[in-house]
Amino acid sequence: MSGYLSTENSLAVFVWRLTAEGIDLDGFEVEQRDEVFEGGRHLSMLPLIGRSFTCASVKSMSNARSNTFPKGFTWGTATAAHQVEGGNWNNDWWDWEHRPNTVCKEPSGDTCDHYNLFPQDIEMLAKLGFDNYRFSVEWSRIEPEDGEFSQAELNHYRAVIDACRANNITPVVTLHHFTTPRWVAAMGGWTNDSTADLFARFSEKVAKSIGQDVGKWCTINEPNMVATIGYLLGEFPPGTKSREARRKANDVFCRAHEKSRDAVKSVSNAPLGITLAMQEYTINVEDESHRSAAEAMRNQAWDGLEDCFLEVAKGDDYFGVQTYTRERFDQNGRIKPGEDMRKTIMGYEFRPQALEACIRRAWDKTGNVPIIVTENGIATSDDNERIEYVHGALEGVLTCIADGIDIRGYTYWSLMDNFEWTYGYGPTFGLVACDWKTQKRTPRPSAHWLGNIAKSNTLAPRPA
Repeated sequence: MSGYLSTENSLAVFVWRLTAEGIDLDGFEVEQRDEVFEGGRHLSMLPLIGRSFTCASVKSMSNARSNTFPKGFTWGTATAAHQVEGGNWNNDWWDWEHRPNTVCKEPSGDTCDHYNLFPQDIEMLAKLGFDNYRFSVEWSRIEPEDGEFSQAELNHYRAVIDACRANNITPVVTLHHFTTPRWVAAMGGWTNDSTADLFARFSEKVAKSIGQDVGKWCTINEPNMVATIGYLLGEFPPGTKSREARRKANDVFCRAHEKSRDAVKSVSNAPLGITLAMQEYTINVEDESHRSAAEAMRNQAWDGLEDCFLEVAKGDDYFGVQTYTRERFDQNGRIKPGEDMRKTIMGYEFRPQALEACIRRAWDKTGNVPIIVTENGIATSDDNERIEYVHGALEGVLTCIADGIDIRGYTYWSLMDNFEWTYGYGPTFGLVACDWKTQKRTPRPSAHWLGNIAKSNTLAPRPA
C-alpha cells in the first residue's frame, strides 16, 4: 500500500480532486504548496500512493460480538517486489525515479535487499506467529523482453514459495503491484488494449511454472491507483494527465484482470481475487441544503475510483480490501483533514474505523464476495500508536463478522519498512524496522503483539 505526505512536508505534492471526471487539467498544477485553486475553488490534497480510497460511512449494525475470529481466519503481512527487492531496473518505476526533476524523493536502489534476504525474512515472519505472506512477482524480471521468459527468475520465485512452505507460511502471490516492464510501457502501457492479453500470457506462464504451491492469487494490486495517479494526475508513470487516459486505463485493467483470472484458473485451483484501494467517504456539510451536492461529489469519486473494479470482482473467489483512512466531502468536493485532526506520518487522518466502512461497501457492491483485508496499516514513529490503530481496525473486522460478513483474513501492510514510492524511505509502515546501511531487521513490539493475536486468533485488550 501503498503515501503522500513526507515527514518534512505538511501537505502532499499530489493534488487531486477525484470528483475528477469533471476536472479541468489544462490549468491543473501539481506542486509542493499548501493550496491549489481551480477557478477559485479549493482542491483537496489527498493521500494516495498505493493505498487510498472509498467507502460509505456506515453506522455499526453489530450483533453481540465475540473477540475470537472464525476458525481458519488467516493472518499475514505484505510486501511488493519493487518496494523491497532492490535492483528492479527494468520496469517503469526505476526509469521514473531517475528522470530529471523526478517527483520521487529518492531512488529505490537496493531497498531491503529482500531479493537475497527473503529466507531470513520469511523465517522471521513465521517465528512472529503469522501464517501467510503476500508478496509480488516482478513482471520485468520474469519477462524482460516481449515473449522472452527468464527461467532463472521463475526459479527465484519458486524458491520464495518453497521458503514459505518450509516455514508453514501460505504464499499469497500478487502478479502485478504497480510496476510494469519498460517494453510494455513503451507500447502504451495500460492504455493499450493489447496489454490485457500480454498480462494474461504472463499470468499463465507464472501459474504454470511456479503455481503448484501458491495458496492464493492476486491478479492486480490497486489498479485504481495506477490508473488515477499515473494517467490522470501524472504523478506515477507514465505521467499522463488525461481524463480519457484514466478511463481507458480503468477499462484495460478490468479486462486484464478478467483475462488473467481465466488464464490462472485454467492451471491452478487456488483462490484468486483482485485488491482495491479504498477509503471511507463521509459527508460533512454545515448546511443540510448542500448535502445532495456533497453526495454527488462523493458518488463521482466512487464512479472513477472503484465501481468498475467492484463489478469485475463479482466473478472472483475473494475480494481484497485495502484502506488506511477516510475522506470527507462537502458540496465543493473533498475536504482536507482539519488542523485539529490526529494524523499519521503520511498526513492521513488517524481513522482505524475506516476499515469497517470499506469492508461493508465492498461486501455490498460485489454481491457478497468473501472479503480478505489484503492491506491495512499505519506509518508512524510511535509503535504504541501502530498497536492502537490496528486494534481499532480489528475491532471493526469483528463487528462486520458479527453482522454476517464473510471475512477470511487480515494482512498488515507492511512486513517491514520499505521504499514508499515517491516518498522514498521516510514513512515507516513496517512491523519490522530495517537499517538501510546494514540491512539488519528488528521486529518492533507491534510485530510481537500482532503475532500473538495471530497465534491465538483472538483480539486481546490493547496494552495499557
